[in-house]
Amino acid sequence: MSSHLRSRNNTFATLELERFGEQRGDAAWLNARVFSAQARFLVLRDDGRVLVTADRSRLRELDLDERTRLAGDCEPTYLGEANGSDHFLLRLADTAHADGIAAELSAQFAPLRHAGRTWPAFEAGLFAYALGLANWQARTRFCSNCAAPLMLEAAGHRGKCTNPQCGMEHFPRTDPAIIVIVEYRDACLLGRGPRLPPGRFTTLAGFVEPGETLEDCVRREVFEEAGVRVAGCDYHSSQPWPFPASIMLGFTAQAEDPRIEVGPELAEARWFTADQMLAGLAARELVLPPRVSVAYRLIEHWLRKASGIALDSVVNDEPFLPGRD
Repeated sequence: MSSHLRSRNNTFATLELERFGEQRGDAAWLNARVFSAQARFLVLRDDGRVLVTADRSRLRELDLDERTRLAGDCEPTYLGEANGSDHFLLRLADTAHADGIAAELSAQFAPLRHAGRTWPAFEAGLFAYALGLANWQARTRFCSNCAAPLMLEAAGHRGKCTNPQCGMEHFPRTDPAIIVIVEYRDACLLGRGPRLPPGRFTTLAGFVEPGETLEDCVRREVFEEAGVRVAGCDYHSSQPWPFPASIMLGFTAQAEDPRIEVGPELAEARWFTADQMLAGLAARELVLPPRVSVAYRLIEHWLRKASGIALDSVVNDEPFLPGRD
């Protein structure tokens, strides 16, 4: 399977959306779409939760009339067009206002991890896109060059410094991070961070540093976290991960030898053969990352190659950190 198809299997990575990057700075063009009957408005609360249907199974976007009546003062951010509808983001800093809209529509608010577990791929991807953009808008309110306030332009996709002596433009940032499944002979390397309880393991990951290739980052992170030297690595797939603004770049890698020396970022690191992984899952002594993560897909890839077994057929749990649902 090609990396393109593998990426499309990752949660939040299937978003077929025409973003109109060249047009969204045109005020007349944008205004026509904002006030079109085909406009749909995704509502984000200040805590990053989105308006959903009463049963939490789908997005609950506002139509034009509902937006005018319930959130007419909120400046919309353009997301893009799909299936004849234009999708916009409404970011509500006033929690009471947001909760009032939910009550008016008999709706609720739900977090992104819930969406990734149960929603249609397009809606989960649209939420991830909107949340990443909203996180940038909320955190980028002042110019990093002169500290003057920023004004949002280009339908929310650009910040312009209001200081006429500066005028710097700021754009949404995405922080690249590698995540990797390392193998040595018939085993794969998984680690447990200090915040995870015993028995809960995942793949190794870390942020790319300036002046570093992705491959160099794989080698550095694996050595820093587990003391394992990587001989080679290959790109697997990618996944948007707006917690708050990352893209996860998945790799497979091969170790030079199995020696482990756990670094300060991990509490534990171990090699797992396919039999050990399957036995741990069956006994509920091993918990792997949730299906919404690319870490799950990397482990799935390795297990299928190592044993021919599909991970979905043997996983018992969908783990979540406390307070992160």
